[in-house]
Amino acid sequence: MKSSYQKLNLGEITEIFSGFAFKSRNLIDSDKNAIPVIKIANIQNKKVLKEGNGFLPKDLYNEKLERYKLNKDDFLVAMTGAGSVGKVGKMRGQDRQYLVNQRVGVVRPSAGQVNPEFLFQVLSDDYYENYLYQIGIGSGQPNVSATDIGNLEIPFPSLDIQRKIASILSAFDDLIENNTRRIAILEEMARRIYRDWFVHFKYPSHENDELVDSGTELGEIPEGWEVLKLGDVLTKLESGNRPKGGVSQYDYGMPSVGAENVLGVGKYDYSKEKYVPKEFYEEMNKGLVEDYDVLIYKDGASLGRVSIFGDGFPHSELCINSHAYLVRTDKTCSQAYLYFWMDSPLIESTIRNSNTNAAQPGINMGDVRGFQLLIPSKKVLRKFDKIGEPIVSEIFHLAKKNQRLKETRDLLLPKLISGKIDVGEMELAI
Repeated sequence: MKSSYQKLNLGEITEIFSGFAFKSRNLIDSDKNAIPVIKIANIQNKKVLKEGNGFLPKDLYNEKLERYKLNKDDFLVAMTGAGSVGKVGKMRGQDRQYLVNQRVGVVRPSAGQVNPEFLFQVLSDDYYENYLYQIGIGSGQPNVSATDIGNLEIPFPSLDIQRKIASILSAFDDLIENNTRRIAILEEMARRIYRDWFVHFKYPSHENDELVDSGTELGEIPEGWEVLKLGDVLTKLESGNRPKGGVSQYDYGMPSVGAENVLGVGKYDYSKEKYVPKEFYEEMNKGLVEDYDVLIYKDGASLGRVSIFGDGFPHSELCINSHAYLVRTDKTCSQAYLYFWMDSPLIESTIRNSNTNAAQPGINMGDVRGFQLLIPSKKVLRKFDKIGEPIVSEIFHLAKKNQRLKETRDLLLPKLISGKIDVGEMELAI
């Protein structure tokens, strides 16, 4: 990367080492009275996820492990794995003690020599991730060493410039993180309303309604409600297609949604996006996603995972591959209601129990059409839609805003760290 700033090797201003080689037999699944262990799987999309992939009981913690505690200024690099090597991430808002596992490289900035946030922002540039990836895959078993990481040549402006660049870029990260938290809160709010109203039947004025036997596996339901087969209320249930040879061979075209992006409301991993040629897309007669279609993954390890897209999120035009169904009702219920129903533990369990193929888990269209769909009274549905649909729409709005922020940040990052944008005379609140 060309730069107008002085350059030095990363190892000159950091300590770099691999995490501790924890023994599998010493790790447990519960975090009660235990310390979460960060593994390569935790490094995703420039972040270090807090969800534990194993926990060390506190009575096994000793002074030798002190070095492997995650510090707030540390950032991590995946040192092994065909799909992971070279990935960089940092944990924001560290809320407890964490330990770092082997083959996760710890980059620990030297105090007073460098601005830690600037350093992370530099290394989060795709240029460096790709550089490490190319080193890694060139060695047979994908792998990079602490020396490889330390030999990375990086721009090194004055501490004042570092602080200004870090301030600009971290402001984008803060906005994205705030929006992400808002999305999570809105999603949980909608889920809670759905659960209270349609699982526990504590909807507005429920005290005035009697419960009656539904004559189905759902048991008693409020009087005036009914249970229908999902197939009776559908106008669309179809899967998509993909070109011969799959979609991984295409670097651009029309987005094609598969397991990697059937992730839930407001969730879409642009970095894992796959494509079909525009000519192929224009000839598809099924699997074209319309506004507010609900998607369900129909086979494999992701069986039963659902998502919903709309309001131009994630794209105004996209399709699905042959491993997903898109589902649309005849307005007997709204798509928002349909999504939260399909995302409920009851339907997840129904889908899992419908699978009879141990080798390749899956459900067919007949299974989906046969799902029992609870249809509330029109009055209750209207009340839910007045709450639920704006929540879903706001989630889409925030998700699109996050993508625009990320695109802007990614455009600015290389220009800032290379000196093409001079921040020396800028007055910034740091």
